[in-house]
Amino acid sequence: MKFLGWDTKKIRRLNLATHRDLGYFFSSLILVYCISGIALNHVGDWNGDFIIKRYNIALDKKYQPSEINPQTINQISSKVEEKKYKVYDFPTPDQVKIYYDNSTMHVYLNEGRAIYEQVSKRPVFYQFNVLHRNSLKGWKWASDIFAFLLIVITITGLFILKGKHGIKGRGKWLIAGGLLPPIVAIIIQALL
Repeated sequence: MKFLGWDTKKIRRLNLATHRDLGYFFSSLILVYCISGIALNHVGDWNGDFIIKRYNIALDKKYQPSEINPQTINQISSKVEEKKYKVYDFPTPDQVKIYYDNSTMHVYLNEGRAIYEQVSKRPVFYQFNVLHRNSLKGWKWASDIFAFLLIVITITGLFILKGKHGIKGRGKWLIAGGLLPPIVAIIIQALL
């Protein structure tokens, strides 16, 4: 059988090979985008990029703002074994915030206490999220090519099966069903 001068068996084989090979080639990147997509969807529930550890620190005494100087900052820093601070400032008159390489300490001067926060990159998720957000220089173009080829994978996948299980059979109903969630979401968004 011929379609536009092409043998339909050859078209089917080409379609299947394209779908299979692109699917294999992009399987790792698809998983990266799926995993980071879940993390980014729940950014309000947890921080997918960073692990933040908070520690309450009891200080030896209460401080007056006039007592804060580099020597005092070094003494307070020694409580958490920080040897070198970057800078400190006064967010309010009775608080000082000390900045270190990957941590900060918020000192409540008139309470004699502090909150020390250490920040570290969440392994794997941080790197995946950088790719997903296109934060890596030049990755935007790789991401665009990937998106285009995902379209190719999807379209070629639609034509793999024939008959009652293919696009002419139950496939058309499953495609229609798959359209419902985005349509409902768009309608709900329009009504809000």
